[in-house]
Amino acid sequence: MTGRPDGDGRSDGSLPPGRPGDDHAMFSALLEDSAEDLYEHAPCGYLSTTLDGLIAKINTTLLEWLGYTSGDLVGRRKFSDLLTVGGRLYHETHFAPLLRMQGEISGVALELRAADGTRLPVLVTSTVRTGTGGEPLLIRTTVFDARDRRAYETELLRARQESDRERERLKRLNATLQKTLLPPTLVDVPGLDVAAHYHVASADEVGGDFYDLFPLSAGTWGFFLGDVCGKGAAAAAVTSLARYTLRAAAVYNPDPAAVLTNLNTVLNHEYHDQDPRFCTVIFGLLTPDGDERGFTVGLASGGHPPALLLRADGRADYLPTPGGQLIGVLPDAHITTTTVRLDPGDTLLLYTDGLTEAHSASAGRRYGDEALLEFTQELAPTTAHDAVAAIRDLLDTFGTGVDDDTAVLALNVPRSTGDERK
Repeated sequence: MTGRPDGDGRSDGSLPPGRPGDDHAMFSALLEDSAEDLYEHAPCGYLSTTLDGLIAKINTTLLEWLGYTSGDLVGRRKFSDLLTVGGRLYHETHFAPLLRMQGEISGVALELRAADGTRLPVLVTSTVRTGTGGEPLLIRTTVFDARDRRAYETELLRARQESDRERERLKRLNATLQKTLLPPTLVDVPGLDVAAHYHVASADEVGGDFYDLFPLSAGTWGFFLGDVCGKGAAAAAVTSLARYTLRAAAVYNPDPAAVLTNLNTVLNHEYHDQDPRFCTVIFGLLTPDGDERGFTVGLASGGHPPALLLRADGRADYLPTPGGQLIGVLPDAHITTTTVRLDPGDTLLLYTDGLTEAHSASAGRRYGDEALLEFTQELAPTTAHDAVAAIRDLLDTFGTGVDDDTAVLALNVPRSTGDERK
């Protein structure tokens, strides 16, 4: 008669193959490995040496890594004999002295030389074993195969070097692109001294600040300084479009308000239905006054920080162009205008907000408009080059506090020798 199975078992009481009972039996068998077998075939190398480094015992794992037999090494070679030349030098000058002083040293990267001459990168941990009275008896060393780690570190180093090369290439590309967005030299305007400076906050990204000075018909000149929202390639595209649009618009109609209105129409149309892009701009028209050696300057501002006028008599103040709206945001932007005369000794200073928004460590806050006004009041009267040089020095004092690019443009009517005597 055939017996009925009991639970998950078969009629004969045994467990069917592939069931948890088989796995349990296999696991139990593994646990029954002897301590000697665990030592000999551990996933790392073990060796014991006398205090002078002579190998007294070494496990099979390390012997197989190195291609030796126990008879080749035990009682015949020292641990340092297994090291490369550089490793032996490090062992004698650092590893062994520290081990004697501390009694333990761990995770030291060394290289072992195998029987066939190949090198095996390893991580070594050694401990001095002491007797009951605290006297040192022998040194026990654990050796971990670091070939995978070395390969990983090598690959990591290669990737880092490649990243550094790519970063340098990107910096050069950004610097080249930045130069194309700025005039290589400023045009020579008779009776006017001009200076400009562009402070790069980060070499990793192209900034959106721009400026230019160029001739127009009938002995007049146009100039502008602006700041595009954002950084990078997208900002550079807007910068390029703004710069060339301003030049073209000024040729068509040099009235400053008309120039900015034209730019607003172009930007609003170009970027209205996609990622919105806008900028702040101040545009000026220079008209010489002939025999009086001065210039009439018509200014229009679209949301840009007001220009500073540094007078020959030592006064300095912001020009009244408040309330202008950002260029490119609305179909019909409000443009503010003003007219000012530049006499001999006067300097007109334009800048982007990277200057006033820089963080001043000494003050513990943003630099601000009031601080800049006080700074220029101490400068006046000055020249275009001296004003720009002073702003450059000021930016240098902020260090890493300048987190946005800054453009500066200064126009000065030089004094004659007679003016200076007065």
